[in-house]
Amino acid sequence: MKYFELEPEEEELLRGFEKGELKSVLQVSKEKARYQKIVASVLKKGKNINIRLSEHDLLKLKAKALEEGLPYQTYLASLVHKHLKVR
Repeated sequence: MKYFELEPEEEELLRGFEKGELKSVLQVSKEKARYQKIVASVLKKGKNINIRLSEHDLLKLKAKALEEGLPYQTYLASLVHKHLKVR
């Protein structure tokens, strides 16, 4: 009897568990600390900067961010991140 709906990822995990395909983590506290460190670094706020853009460029940036469904500052930060990551 099912009392709730599972997401596709949850269904896949459940199937893996039922088939015995999932393995236990040997050093749970060490792995937990490792993942907590990763999450903390991802969620850490960045530094604020000031940048001067022409009004025309800012309007184009905001329009493109709107198309992507993101706040324009987040969109700009993602562009910078992508550009620096490639090099």
